[in-house]
Amino acid sequence: MPTKAQHSRTYRHLPVLLRQMRVDAELTQRELGDLLKEPQSWVHNCETANRRVDISEFVLWARACGCDPVKAFAGYLKKSGL
Repeated sequence: MPTKAQHSRTYRHLPVLLRQMRVDAELTQRELGDLLKEPQSWVHNCETANRRVDISEFVLWARACGCDPVKAFAGYLKKSGL
């Protein structure tokens, strides 16, 4: 059993999605961090599940990457089986 919530089976799809949104937007971790007013290390920690992303952060991330947060979250729900 996972010891941290970000290591759960359903959560493991989210960091993949976060990274994919950033890559598709052709942003580096540093560039995305600048848009979100966070350091590059914060972006890295979100993408590697070292840090859990809450829903408001997800929305800001998606918008910074030029994605519709509702569609992006619907994709996450489908992939994670929730």
